[in-house]
Amino acid sequence: MTTGSVSLAKAMWRGFRGKCPNCGEGHVFGRFLKVASACDHCGEELFHQRADDFPAYLVMVVVGHLVVPAILAVETAYAPPVWLQLAVWLPVTLFASLALLQPTKGAIVGLQWQIGMHGFEASKLRREAGQLAPVLVKAQRAA
Repeated sequence: MTTGSVSLAKAMWRGFRGKCPNCGEGHVFGRFLKVASACDHCGEELFHQRADDFPAYLVMVVVGHLVVPAILAVETAYAPPVWLQLAVWLPVTLFASLALLQPTKGAIVGLQWQIGMHGFEASKLRREAGQLAPVLVKAQRAA
């Protein structure tokens, strides 16, 4: 089940897709922004993550850098009324932010998992030693 060495980019991409950074099969999230305590496929512990507000800050930076220039370009080119600008850009900003929030948090969890931040140090040491996740070891002993 373990894939051996997982690169930083691969771990973050798996997290961005909402998949386990270890196996790429299980789900990182139990609910919209609630990280699962462990992968439902390989058993990798994920509750150690401490993403906090960092994903939200990243989303604000990205969405702000996309929406604000678009607003200014539309304003200078067409000068629509303010109510029309608000009617268009507020929902665009809201939906873009909501669409990017979970993938960004997943990527941050993948980053923390791969570099061994917080409680992920033991998992990183196990990966480097080529051992299986604790849940898999228990399952193999019981079988």
